[in-house]
Amino acid sequence: MRRSVLLALPVVIGLAAGFAFWSEGAPEIRADAPPAAIAERQAPACTQRRFEGTRFTVCKFDARIDTMRITYRDAAGRPLRKLAALERAMGADAATVRFAVNAGMFDEEGAPIGLFVADGREGHAINLKEGSGNFHLLPNGVFAQGADGRVHVVPSPRFAARVPAPRWATQSGPMLVVDGKLHAKFDPDGESRLFRNGVGVSDPHTAWFAISEGGVSFGKFARLFRDALGCPNALLLDGSVSSLWDPAAGRQDDVAALGPMIVVTRR
Repeated sequence: MRRSVLLALPVVIGLAAGFAFWSEGAPEIRADAPPAAIAERQAPACTQRRFEGTRFTVCKFDARIDTMRITYRDAAGRPLRKLAALERAMGADAATVRFAVNAGMFDEEGAPIGLFVADGREGHAINLKEGSGNFHLLPNGVFAQGADGRVHVVPSPRFAARVPAPRWATQSGPMLVVDGKLHAKFDPDGESRLFRNGVGVSDPHTAWFAISEGGVSFGKFARLFRDALGCPNALLLDGSVSSLWDPAAGRQDDVAALGPMIVVTRR
């Protein structure tokens, strides 16, 4: 097996000031809420799916019932680099995690190389430069949640106009699906087969995260988002370092040093 899985038990430590990014005062779903809302809240966030002969783990973020954060550093400003380090840094709040994934391109120190916005504060400007590698297989794109709570996957050149006030944002690339069409440079099922993870948006409050459980081509991965998950826009988050923390399944990947991470928690 390519993946190293840890059975994750929350580590109870105090959160340092400035790292308590789980403090948003959103209301809980009431006990007398409609049954459908309660069932959605109680259902596992991540499920196994098979698409075109490849197995994937797919995780759903619903902005109406869960909270999302993007981070890469602890309270002391040190890069986290590992999902286990993220769990330790969260302390008791680790018990609220629905899932977490690596999320965007980064440098040797684990810092983002593209747009990074955390709680409305820009930590790195958007990167529109040309270059080599997946990030520069243009168009690349941005996954973001706006100040209004809506989620977006947008090609980088359009981002500023489409999402003028992002609360959370991470840039990666390439785009997998743009306005319902696969990236123009993808073969239907090319020879590059890697473990990959990505994100797509199916409506203003729903984002789908997927990670392959085997090598997958860009073309097949893009079709998963468009044809199986109903996402007209989807973005690659990363390749061979792709990692998932799914507490309900007892899974916490320890594949390689990571950069930015998206963390979805119960409100």
